[in-house]
Amino acid sequence: MSSRKLQEKVRKKVTEGIEAFDDTFEKLKTSPNINQKEKYEQDLKKEIKKLQRHRDQIKTWIASTDIKDKRELLENRKMIEKRMEAFKACEKEMKTKAYSKEGLSQITKVDPKEKAKQETSGWITSVVDQLNTQIDMMEAEAESLQSGPRRSKKDSSKLARIRELDQKVERHKWHIQRLELILRSMENGNIAPEQVTEIKDD
Repeated sequence: MSSRKLQEKVRKKVTEGIEAFDDTFEKLKTSPNINQKEKYEQDLKKEIKKLQRHRDQIKTWIASTDIKDKRELLENRKMIEKRMEAFKACEKEMKTKAYSKEGLSQITKVDPKEKAKQETSGWITSVVDQLNTQIDMMEAEAESLQSGPRRSKKDSSKLARIRELDQKVERHKWHIQRLELILRSMENGNIAPEQVTEIKDD
């Protein structure tokens, strides 16, 4: 994957992420149920973490002298930062309400098992996102090595690096499949969040 293709992929993910954030944000604002609001807040946190990772990548490209036209990158960063501010304000509001009289009366109604499931689900999703980001970067490096100038003295080291990257990508994909399987099993009630926490601690 070339640098340009990687940028296009990230831009697409930013657009999808912003749409998902806005949709969840609207649900959070309109839901009358405190438990449902907490679930939407966790979902919102997942979306903003994804967007923040994309923002970090975009900031790297903006700082690069290789990219001349940075208008779209700057616009994407601005849109992400706008959502970051909205999430910060929303999080503050939720915490304030949690300590109000109404909030305190509702705390006892929160199911600890459901809360543990949400937190564990958020951790798994975060790890999968990180692995996918690393896969994108490794594939971009491998393609860059394959399309670069060929020099006989360096060919062997290039091929070795490409093989190493391919192996890492396959290993990452295997871990992603396992994590997604664990997530589905947990959501279906076949695995307890505590069992996943043991894996996390390892």
